[in-house]
Amino acid sequence: MGTQGLAVSIPQHSIALQPHIHSTFALFCAINARIESSSSSQTSTMAVAVKLLYLCMPCLLAALLSCLSTSSAVASSTLLVSIGLLCLTRRPRPVYLVDFACVKPSEAYAATRGRIMAQFTSAGEFTDETVAFQRRMLERCGIGDAAYIPASLLSRPVEMTFRTAREEAEAVVFPAVDEVLRKTGLAARDVDIVVTNCSVYTPTPSYAAMIVNRYKMRSDVVSYNLAGMGCSAGLIAIDLVKHLLQFMDLGSGVVIHLALNHADANKFKNFNASRVHPNSCALVVSTENITLNAYLGNNRSMLVTNSLFRMGAAAIVLSNRHCDRRRAHYQLLHAVRTHRGADDRSYSCVTQAEDEEGKLGIALSKDLMAVAGAALKVNISTLGPLVLPFSEQLLFLAALVLKKVFKARSAAAGYVPDFKTAFEHFCVHAGGRAVLEELEKSLRLSPWHMEPSRMTLYRFGNTSSSSLWYELAYCEAKGRIRCGDRVWQIAFGSGFKCNSAVWRSLKTIETADHAKSNPWRDEISKFPVHVPKEAPLAP
Repeated sequence: MGTQGLAVSIPQHSIALQPHIHSTFALFCAINARIESSSSSQTSTMAVAVKLLYLCMPCLLAALLSCLSTSSAVASSTLLVSIGLLCLTRRPRPVYLVDFACVKPSEAYAATRGRIMAQFTSAGEFTDETVAFQRRMLERCGIGDAAYIPASLLSRPVEMTFRTAREEAEAVVFPAVDEVLRKTGLAARDVDIVVTNCSVYTPTPSYAAMIVNRYKMRSDVVSYNLAGMGCSAGLIAIDLVKHLLQFMDLGSGVVIHLALNHADANKFKNFNASRVHPNSCALVVSTENITLNAYLGNNRSMLVTNSLFRMGAAAIVLSNRHCDRRRAHYQLLHAVRTHRGADDRSYSCVTQAEDEEGKLGIALSKDLMAVAGAALKVNISTLGPLVLPFSEQLLFLAALVLKKVFKARSAAAGYVPDFKTAFEHFCVHAGGRAVLEELEKSLRLSPWHMEPSRMTLYRFGNTSSSSLWYELAYCEAKGRIRCGDRVWQIAFGSGFKCNSAVWRSLKTIETADHAKSNPWRDEISKFPVHVPKEAPLAP
């Protein structure tokens, strides 16, 4: 597991420097703790610089102390080796995406928009105005007539119960997990961490427990179940696993003695206490449940979800084992999370509540696009310094100076970095036609870059947090992923959150390699297709 009770002594004649060494080291320990406890969206470029200086600090101290004594070579050597070991163990381990799988539900669940319209009309007590509004939404949503609806909403009468919701969950989650375990050759008992996310359906036992029971996993498997976090919860799950896998475990007994007595050493006894799992594999499962998500009332702000959400799930295997690098598809480079919940308008723009008639639904505020834009701006201001080339960072800085210092309102002051210089592929959450159009405009992306998102929305609908993986599967099925390519996944969720993940491809993905397991396998040659602004409903 690691080194326990690491101890270093200092030569007697260097005692005068102890207070300075103590205060310097304690300062950088405090800064490091503050940075690590902050969300990624709060970490600035300066914080990253301080972090790097902090990581170098043990080596600097070692060099200083080794020069202080020529009469105590053994003590100095011990200090240098011990602190060097500490530096090495503080290095973040690479996190690899070994493989992933997206479920393609049975054709028994396929439903045209016309059939969906008929089902909702027969199930609810809708006014004529509500029926007309739902029809317009379905005609303009950008979703085709082959996406999937659970059996509970295709039956007459509809069965919106916990039992049918669990049946929907099992119909998509288990096939996704089966497929990713088959693709990776990973036995269920070799999974060390399970993280699941589903926003509106939170059964007891949880999704994570459902998977542990189904696959008879070990009793010491670490499990997390994320709920209520919206469509960006899949990237939150990825970020959680990143924190669990990133650093080498040194154990809770690491102590660095920068003094001659035990009392001073106690100041640092909790330094680098690790929360990380070395040599581990993690299974992430992202899905949404729409059985209990359908709205049968007349509140327009709650009707939008009826036209957007469809069945789907994705399972992802991540690892920090060095032996998995040669077979992994991607390496996780960055995960950046932005949470705007402190702002009341952002917090309340997506809420689950009862309408005036007591019918449960999810209300979308008219401020949603403005809130999403503000969250995106914060997220990319954090992500930009990590990924953009220096030339783009200079242009962005110049624009910021013009805007903030000189109060300029010119086009130059509103400069948006060109993220196409940082990424080859973009997987933007397929939240709806309006979301995709706004992001295409804001980030100055081409139709080619937006194609995976648009085609995923058209073919599978909004599958919530799993949609990003259908988009990446589209890129793979098209043969677009080459070795070294960088992929940006970005998603929005209630709260309000904007989250990003950046991946680097470790190999060229050949289309034939995964033809049998890709959800686009039977029809990729038909895409892309033209998606009209408005499409009449088929029967």
